[in-house]
Amino acid sequence: MNEACTSFVPLPSPPHRGEGAGAIKKGLMQNVVLEEPYEFIPPVYSRFWPAALRLYIPHWIKKTYGVHSVETRNAQRLKASLEAGHAAILAPNHSRLSDPLTFVELSRYAKCDMHAMASWHLFKQSWLECFMLRRVGAFSVYREGVDRQAIQTGVDILVKGDRPLIIFGEGAISRHNDELMPMMDGPAFIARTAAKRREKIPGAGGVVIHPVAIRYFFRGNLEASVTPVLEEIESHFSWHSQQGKTLIQRLRQIGQALLSLKEIEYLGAARTGDFYERVDNLIADVLTKLEHRWNIRDPAEGVVARVKNLRAAIVPGLVNGSLSEAERQECRKQLAACYYVQQMSHYPRNYVRQSEKNIPEHILETVERFEEDFTDHVRVHGPLHAVVQVGEAIPVASKRDRDAECDPVMEAIRNQLSGMLKSLSNESPRI
Repeated sequence: MNEACTSFVPLPSPPHRGEGAGAIKKGLMQNVVLEEPYEFIPPVYSRFWPAALRLYIPHWIKKTYGVHSVETRNAQRLKASLEAGHAAILAPNHSRLSDPLTFVELSRYAKCDMHAMASWHLFKQSWLECFMLRRVGAFSVYREGVDRQAIQTGVDILVKGDRPLIIFGEGAISRHNDELMPMMDGPAFIARTAAKRREKIPGAGGVVIHPVAIRYFFRGNLEASVTPVLEEIESHFSWHSQQGKTLIQRLRQIGQALLSLKEIEYLGAARTGDFYERVDNLIADVLTKLEHRWNIRDPAEGVVARVKNLRAAIVPGLVNGSLSEAERQECRKQLAACYYVQQMSHYPRNYVRQSEKNIPEHILETVERFEEDFTDHVRVHGPLHAVVQVGEAIPVASKRDRDAECDPVMEAIRNQLSGMLKSLSNESPRI
């Protein structure tokens, strides 16, 4: 379904990459792909814990993610839907680990607790995290296959209708705030299934989806904040000081170097030509080779969906113990390749520009992604100001219009999110 974190997570792990083959064995990365059979973890329906944690989260999000303030806009839209008796899905974009924690003020204004799908691996980090996640309304979803129990739990929550359900439709953390990745159809499918059941309940309202745009604004000294990161990465390449160059020039050099390293790793040699064409070709080559290896004849649309299908094919052998150690190591390498190409697909084209003024957050996000991909951690850059803007309610019918070329509900979510993010982006200064 997706890898969305839950809302109101009390003790999230420190910011780091948290993906790839290294996640299978203990190492620098968080255990995302687990070599054990999946067991669904249901939520605990509590009112005490969410209320208590709403008092603590502003402190935690400042300390852990550098988010010093959160501004909620158009919260009355959600409140109106709930007061009208409708069940609601909140469908945010997903650019940072801190995203779910920014819903605290919205929850307080709408006078409701919230549920959210959370990737199974989050419940396996420690007993304390599992204990707290469940008590703030989170339930697990298995990313390496179809999790019918998670889907059914989401539907049941909407049928009951007293708590909104948060689903991050992009299916992965993008780390770029102003451009959306392809949306998965989980929110629309769950909403339609719940709408069909609510139709049979006398007096029950409908099901609506509110897109929610989360946009971060950097309020610090950009050059002072990112320069130490660039210097650290450049030192790994044994480069002399690059201080005489602009931030954009240094970013472009690092991007070229990191791409060349991956080309050498997966293809045996660095390629030449247009940077973005090289990225696209490397992604296509790696995924096509793996899909051929695992006999996936009908690739999904979008890199995240293709990686999900590959994980679903690779992981079972690691879980059921049917592979030799050599085969297990090969599977782990393949999962690492899946992770890296997914990361590469998240770099938007021309997100920072050489000859034009740039949005400060675009530079910051690019530096963070370089640091994440190269050093396996991300230091906190702040202060950040988060704006959480609730979109108009999208009513969801129990049946999909099959004549439409794409899912009308998901298209409506994307259109609202894109419009809100563009408007918010225009509020940021250029440098």
